[in-house]
Amino acid sequence: MNKNEIINYLPHRYPFLLIDRLIDFKKYDYLIAQKNVSNNEPFFQGHFPNHPVFPGVLILEAMAQATALLDFKSNDRNDPDLLYYFVGIDKARFKKPVYPGDILIIEVKLIQSKRDVHKFEAVCKVNDDVVCLAELLGAVKNKNDT
Repeated sequence: MNKNEIINYLPHRYPFLLIDRLIDFKKYDYLIAQKNVSNNEPFFQGHFPNHPVFPGVLILEAMAQATALLDFKSNDRNDPDLLYYFVGIDKARFKKPVYPGDILIIEVKLIQSKRDVHKFEAVCKVNDDVVCLAELLGAVKNKNDT
């Protein structure tokens, strides 16, 4: 699945759509996605000048978008009124920095679901090296109910 197909599931758009490609997927189980970290992304102007590093908070956001994609694809949610909110994070650890030119591989696995709240294990890698680990919580809500 490429970026043009991903936008059918996620409401994010440039510059905040952080999933470029879906690599692998098993319904209700796991999803593997890719983010190509490009030197021309706007945040690199300030994070950090002369030593650009992909912000950790955006790594976590990419993980959250991957969890949303797993849920929306698993449950065939194509309703434009549904949003997937990133509602919690535990055990986040950053192991190595991510730089322009890196290909970030995002792996998310569903751990538990209770109604419309889901818990995931997430790992990001560059060249098979773990760069970030976290447990994430997400919730599906109708945007008219918030």
